[in-house]
Amino acid sequence: MTSIREISWTFVVAVVVSLFLLDVFGFAQAKNFEDVRCKCICPPYRNISGHIYNRNVSQKDCNCLHVVEPMPVPGSDVEAYCLLCECKYEERSSNTIKVTIIIYLSVVGALLLYMLFLLLVDPLIRKHDTYTQPLHNEEDSEEMRPQVDPNQARGNTVLERVEGAQQRWKKQVQEQRKTVFDRHKMLS
Repeated sequence: MTSIREISWTFVVAVVVSLFLLDVFGFAQAKNFEDVRCKCICPPYRNISGHIYNRNVSQKDCNCLHVVEPMPVPGSDVEAYCLLCECKYEERSSNTIKVTIIIYLSVVGALLLYMLFLLLVDPLIRKHDTYTQPLHNEEDSEEMRPQVDPNQARGNTVLERVEGAQQRWKKQVQEQRKTVFDRHKMLS
């Protein structure tokens, strides 16, 4: 049986390897995208439909004359067309986006590993409750259930405390079900 320490080291190694691979792939594909761009939105003008233009230019060159290529209007209408266009300089940090996604995926992966761990360990540590009966015999099960000594119920380990809390929760659920079914019988 693997211990929690071994699982945590495996998780750390997996995160480091995934960070390294993402960095390598990011470096190889760095030429495919830019973190800055100038985006010009030009509305319809005369018989020309509206269009969105994107281009990687500096902030000082972010205007219609440098971004809109090819110019859809003849030379005399360029100035009027450019006055209608709205150009914005946009920046993004792809490294921040990558780190955020890695952290998110790491948290989801850790939760999945924890869930898998609990699914594997739970049958081994769970004691079969012989006093639990199906829902339709619930009234009988309350009468047959022995009373637990409060001093004995307090466990020394975390697992025993969790099991105690789980048993209290199950008892509350059974009481709520009984109350609901009693009300349902009275209304029927």
